[in-house]
Amino acid sequence: MSNTYAIGPGWAVLFADLGIDAGNVLRRADLPGDLLAREGARLTPDQYYAVLRALEAEADQPDLPVLIARAITPEAFDPAIFAALCSPNLRSAAERIAQYKPLICPLKLQVDDGPSSLTLTFVWPPSPDPPAFLTATELLFWVALARLGTRHAVHPLRLTAPEPHEPSAAAVHDYIGRGIEQGSAVSITFSSEDAERPFLTANQRMWDFFEPELRRRLSELQTTASTTERVRASLLELLPAGDATMDAVARSLGMSNRTLQRRLRGEQTNFQELLSDVRESLALHYLRSSAMPAAEISFLLGYADPNSFYRAFQGWTGLTPETARAQARN
Repeated sequence: MSNTYAIGPGWAVLFADLGIDAGNVLRRADLPGDLLAREGARLTPDQYYAVLRALEAEADQPDLPVLIARAITPEAFDPAIFAALCSPNLRSAAERIAQYKPLICPLKLQVDDGPSSLTLTFVWPPSPDPPAFLTATELLFWVALARLGTRHAVHPLRLTAPEPHEPSAAAVHDYIGRGIEQGSAVSITFSSEDAERPFLTANQRMWDFFEPELRRRLSELQTTASTTERVRASLLELLPAGDATMDAVARSLGMSNRTLQRRLRGEQTNFQELLSDVRESLALHYLRSSAMPAAEISFLLGYADPNSFYRAFQGWTGLTPETARAQARN
């Protein structure tokens, strides 16, 4: 994950299309009102979410996720997303955005390409917590992207979220023909037919133009990030897959175990300490933002035995998972 994210003209286009004053949104977020006009302006994760919460407050519309989906145009896209429209189809677009998503926002996109469907799963870092409406917004973005690229009324097979955004439920159902189901993860599934439906916007020459700059920006991000930050990001991706070992993390970062250990020592930490910290943050995030039982959370954190998770959680917080969840909701 990046430490900062670009904020540029595309945001101004989106605000204008929504009929919302960009300056008011930025001032609500305690940011300069002319920030969008500043070249190279960037936001920290806290500021990024502050802008989204300010947008929600300024719009004051329960169906904001649908309004954003309907307002999406190529002009409102970040270059990484605009480049996705140059892809031959939705499957290719998802793979490209998954690679470059760290440049856009604090979110990881996992692409599961099955024989009969394409499932996209969204993983936000455990802190800070994203605004509640962002779940539905991210899901509907993919419907809007598919429809914009294909000029076809694409309907996903399934959408899930631990805590669906209830205020927009009716508008979401009207927009896509189904609601967001409660599930353990934030995900959207498309049929293979829709995943492979040709994008009428496909443009290989445009992609060839964008890709070198995206690669350069991603390389800069990976170069400037500390080893600690890169290990945390890798663990966020590997833990749900049950492969959060030092070997797996070292492979994902393209270095040996010995090099990884040496670099972490140089940053005054070690792998087990980071693994414990990430597990604790994720556990608190799941307990606060979902209805998943503790046993399922235990599995997502890579524990073979739920009792091991209970002991670890009490060691971190002095509380049981159930007590921590109850306190978070009071």
